[in-house]
Amino acid sequence: MKLRKTRRHNFKLQATTILKNAVTGPCKGKGSDEQSLLRSILSTLNPNDILMGDAFYATYFLLCDLQQKGIDGIFEQQGARRRSTDFRCGKRLGKQDHLITLVKPKIKPGWMSQEEYDQSPNSLVVRELRTSGKTLVTTLLDPKYVSRTDLKAFYRERWHVEVDLRNIKTTLGMEIVSCRTPEMVEKEIWVYLLAHNLTRLLMAQAALLSDILPRKLSFKHTLQLWIAWLQIGKGCYHDEQLAGLFLLIAQQRVGKRPGRIEPRAVKRRPKPFPLLTKPRGAARDDVRKHGHPKKAK
Repeated sequence: MKLRKTRRHNFKLQATTILKNAVTGPCKGKGSDEQSLLRSILSTLNPNDILMGDAFYATYFLLCDLQQKGIDGIFEQQGARRRSTDFRCGKRLGKQDHLITLVKPKIKPGWMSQEEYDQSPNSLVVRELRTSGKTLVTTLLDPKYVSRTDLKAFYRERWHVEVDLRNIKTTLGMEIVSCRTPEMVEKEIWVYLLAHNLTRLLMAQAALLSDILPRKLSFKHTLQLWIAWLQIGKGCYHDEQLAGLFLLIAQQRVGKRPGRIEPRAVKRRPKPFPLLTKPRGAARDDVRKHGHPKKAK
């Protein structure tokens, strides 16, 4: 998740919620991890951007790379370091809020060249703070510029990332791709991402017309309206008709849900049918010949 810093010393979420970039990689083996994929698109970030992620990204070399590019980051602290965090050390900024100095690891990562390792700084000053039961690490060092309350409120917005991924995979239907070759699967993924951005564009136009933030509008409501709009033959793009569509989109608002937590479970169990592991025609022939299998007791 990316933000920009403003001169008013606060955070400003990108208003459009548009997906700006994505990257694909191998399903297994070298280069398939999230760190490698992130490094391949770091060049798309601009100075004064702020990168947010979970504990997997709070590594020494990523923080150094961001700082050298003029980009700030805020991440949840890694598990091993989180257990050893001692707020009595370093420069105290407030209650459970301090500056510490990280030392460059003595072992070079396998993905990094020796030249890059030698050019990395020997130490790095970062800020650690604990809020809402989480230990955060960030390169935003000045508490007068970015307060602890700002960081807490910002990191809570990470929930939107999970919801956005759900919209792409579940609402749009990218959970199961239909293509069979890697090249076509990649094209299919980009088509889904294009559909996501087109839906977000409708939301942005509706929000601009109604003077609200796009985050307050429902992605699924917008998608359903747009599909219904096309099905009834109103695919024309006259300003008056589009304005009516935008007003309908803006009617459905999403409530403010800070600190929302949902269980990772489904409400209904799937039907107890086995997976179809043979061609459907062959399965039909088996049913005609032997009948349906008996239900397990």
